[in-house]
Amino acid sequence: MKSSHSECKRKLRTVIGVAALRSGIVAATTLPALFSLPVCAQQPAPTTPVVVQPGAPGKPTRTLPPSTRATLPPSSPTDVQFMQGMIIHHAQAVEMTALIESHTQNKDLRLLGARISHSQSEEIRFMKRWLETRGEPVSLAMPEMPGMDMSNQPMLMPGMLTPKQMEALKKGKGADFDHLFLTGMIQHHNGALIMVKDLFDTAGAGQDAELFNFATDVDSGQRAEIRIMQTMLEEKPLEEKR
Repeated sequence: MKSSHSECKRKLRTVIGVAALRSGIVAATTLPALFSLPVCAQQPAPTTPVVVQPGAPGKPTRTLPPSTRATLPPSSPTDVQFMQGMIIHHAQAVEMTALIESHTQNKDLRLLGARISHSQSEEIRFMKRWLETRGEPVSLAMPEMPGMDMSNQPMLMPGMLTPKQMEALKKGKGADFDHLFLTGMIQHHNGALIMVKDLFDTAGAGQDAELFNFATDVDSGQRAEIRIMQTMLEEKPLEEKR
């Protein structure tokens, strides 16, 4: 590599020297000669990637072999149950918003419902990917209840509407539906806040970075939507806003 580089420099000096002697034809000869020269820059040799593992406080770092691959941190059972339960929780919210189009003409409620439906549908997809990546089932296991048939019993997370509340929501129309939806969704969102609090109150849970960011986003997002819905309930009668 070094001899090739020296040869390249020698050719460049020769071309420039000849061009200086024949200054009358610099533009015609020097530039083509310069562009016809081989690339002279020395190419760096490929380097082997270095994987460094930071040490604990007060401990030195360690250099790991290039074959080292990243692994996911272990998840606590509480993390897994939180994600499985929140999928069920979000699914009911999406079911509630699906009723809006046929049950009310309230523009504000329609916009709010579209926002909730989109965000919670995206979050359901995220939670399923999180569980599948870690080899965990997407569905939450039903508890064993001796002597009871739980096959037709919905599993209710905190704040979720009961079958009776859902039935009333489905029968509501216009202003009645609007009121039932807003009060029901506030109840529903408050339940999600309880689930997040329970997660972070459990020792060793909520340490996974992705789950931590997701849970804090759920908390802040649903608190903001609760404030919006409370304001909508406090404003002038909903039937006047058609």
